[in-house]
Amino acid sequence: MNHLSRFFWFCSGANFSILKRTPTESNKYIGIGATVFFTGVLAAIAAGYALFTVFENIWPAIFFGLLWGMMIFNLDRFIVSSMRKKESGWSEWKLAIPRLVLAVLLALVISKPLELRMFEREINRKLDEKKTEFIAISKLNLAKGFPEIQELEVQKDSLKTEIGRAEAFRDQVQREYDAERFGDKTSSTSGIVGLGTNAKKKEQQLDAAQKALENLRERNQIRIDTLDAQIREFTALRQLEFEKQQAGIDGFDGLAARMEALDLLTKESAAMALANVFIMLLFIAIETAPIFVKLISSRGPYDDLLELAEDKVKLFKGEKWVMVKGESEARVGYFQDTHFYATDLNKEKTNRKNKAQTESEIRKIEEKFNV
Repeated sequence: MNHLSRFFWFCSGANFSILKRTPTESNKYIGIGATVFFTGVLAAIAAGYALFTVFENIWPAIFFGLLWGMMIFNLDRFIVSSMRKKESGWSEWKLAIPRLVLAVLLALVISKPLELRMFEREINRKLDEKKTEFIAISKLNLAKGFPEIQELEVQKDSLKTEIGRAEAFRDQVQREYDAERFGDKTSSTSGIVGLGTNAKKKEQQLDAAQKALENLRERNQIRIDTLDAQIREFTALRQLEFEKQQAGIDGFDGLAARMEALDLLTKESAAMALANVFIMLLFIAIETAPIFVKLISSRGPYDDLLELAEDKVKLFKGEKWVMVKGESEARVGYFQDTHFYATDLNKEKTNRKNKAQTESEIRKIEEKFNV
């Protein structure tokens, strides 16, 4: 338990030496540290899932997920540890507002991948609908891109229709021949039973129609086979183009596609929109919890000792500054005094030397004129 407490103290960014002197503050900073730690864990899980949808490989997702979780943990730890309890409540809130804004942004980033995971089934269903829609559009566009297939199908249907008309004519002649044999009176039969002259004529017409049908079938079947071969060639090309597009359609399940699907689901379903908002608020509450704990907690002995330690540093800094400044001023004064004294002494020596030279020159002139 002692090691666990020290670990959560570390997560809260508390000073161990001060916290040991204030045992009543231990539980507060254990709670703050635990919140910071589990926020980092949730961030690692969320980032790992988001990156798994991108890389589709578990090891890069684990590595970058842990890296992101440690970064969020370190950032939360810095935010909490940098806050100071002041005597004035408004001054604390004024300093905490930028940290709260940052915490909310982090919560929004962390919550989105977990929302995608929670609504994965609904999102997959929506993605399947979009894929089906894309496939239908792709097939329609490919059909427009290969009009030759439709033209060949029309020619093929025309040949089959021609065969059908020939078959219908042969069947009609067959019925007239049967009616003539059995003596059925119609507009085209005599009504006499037996194989008479009319029956033989009908039989000849039937043989001619059957032969014409067989010849037509043979000719058209050759043309139909040729058309089928051409249709298969164009169909193979169309299928090849569709397979190229199919790879892109099957890959329509990345992070951006899932976020778009989630957005569509929240627009279509009020229940999902409400659940999405609640999940987002939950993560905002988790991410901002350490900051609010620091804000709403009363000022304790830990804060007094921490402020005292910081004030000691400030006072020591002020003392050192005054001492250094005084020493510097003394050195500057001494330098100025000694420098100015040496300057005056040099000036006096120079003046005496100049005066001696002048007097020497005057004497030389006087001696010259006296001579």
